[in-house]
Amino acid sequence: MKVAPWICRSCLTRISRSPLRRLARFQSTTSTSESISPALLARARTIASEQKELTEKLANGFDARAAKKLGQQSAIVNALQTWDKANESVTELVSLIHDPTTDAELRDLAADDLGSSRTALAEAAKSLTTSLVPIHPFAHLPCLLEIRPGAGGSEAAIFAGDLVRMYESFCNRNNIRTTFLKYENVNGTSEAGLPLSEAVIEVESENAYGLFRCEAGVHRVQRVPVTETKGRTHTSAASVLVLPSLQENSLGEADFEDPESDYYVDLKEVRVEVMRAGGAGGQHVNKTESAVRLTHLPTNTVVSIQDSRSQSKNKDKAWQLLRSRLAQARREKREDEIVAMRRSVVGVAKMGRGDKIRTYNWGQQRVTDHRSGTTVHDLDDVIQGGQTLEKVMESVRNWLIEKDVEAMIAEEEFAKK
Repeated sequence: MKVAPWICRSCLTRISRSPLRRLARFQSTTSTSESISPALLARARTIASEQKELTEKLANGFDARAAKKLGQQSAIVNALQTWDKANESVTELVSLIHDPTTDAELRDLAADDLGSSRTALAEAAKSLTTSLVPIHPFAHLPCLLEIRPGAGGSEAAIFAGDLVRMYESFCNRNNIRTTFLKYENVNGTSEAGLPLSEAVIEVESENAYGLFRCEAGVHRVQRVPVTETKGRTHTSAASVLVLPSLQENSLGEADFEDPESDYYVDLKEVRVEVMRAGGAGGQHVNKTESAVRLTHLPTNTVVSIQDSRSQSKNKDKAWQLLRSRLAQARREKREDEIVAMRRSVVGVAKMGRGDKIRTYNWGQQRVTDHRSGTTVHDLDDVIQGGQTLEKVMESVRNWLIEKDVEAMIAEEEFAKK
């Protein structure tokens, strides 16, 4: 049975300075007791049995699909073997300590070793649990951050611009390469200093989707707007959508040509329009038909790009953004179906474009994430893309892991019934 919402196992580590490097390895920082759920243990043993069968199959002849699955399961099987060994060690030590026939000196030695053995068992349980968490299929990809103002008028548009600069600064601090696919102000141009209408940032590094997917949702701001003459605090919002960036060099050609793939788009189902770019005044883009609009007819998904003077460049950007939006929508549809199935089993939290996920309170210099429950009081560092923002983001990734583990346990127990 598939488990969703998917979670990127590469989001679990804190082993180097760069968030993307932490995402490249698969070690958990979440707290786990030395015990492990019987349901998860049963799942791991089932996978170990499957791997034994796959090994025997491969011994009689090579099979690419079996070999791939064998590689995917190896981390789980290795973690299970480590847990079994650590659990056996703890069991033997406890038995020695409670056995009345055990020599007193041997009992003291066993008691001395028990603490370190239990620590090793806890680490093994943590490793086994996280190895069972499925990796999100987009986790390894670059990503697109779409940022738009929500409720709140001009203040919401100003806050949306603040979020754009926050993510830019975060990426610059961590040597993560970014490019603007689209930046449009409220007057339809890309002039600096005006309230934002929409921005699309491409985060070009590998594993960027796994790093930023926790930012998807509605970000709420509470502050006194610069236009407020009576000093009253206003509440406004901006939305952040995180999409996989589907570059040809990050995916195989077959991914785009396979109708069963999330990345496939039937060209006959897309209406392509070219037009003069909007905006005030006499620029080159207003004099030529450089703007491009794509409409995916079955879903009525519309993408328009006019940032570049080149129609060809705008068309390439538009196709990339359209593929990304459709792939994300297809993935979310499948995840929604599984979440709906789960609701009778366990409460599952889902993050999306319509969910309020975080509040930025300027008066109190406070940032609160409503999923992980984390609150920090260094708002300036968050808005500047500093380590405090990474702390908040990581708390959400760990919260998602915990929710996914709870759902796996509930599914296994439900399946037994």
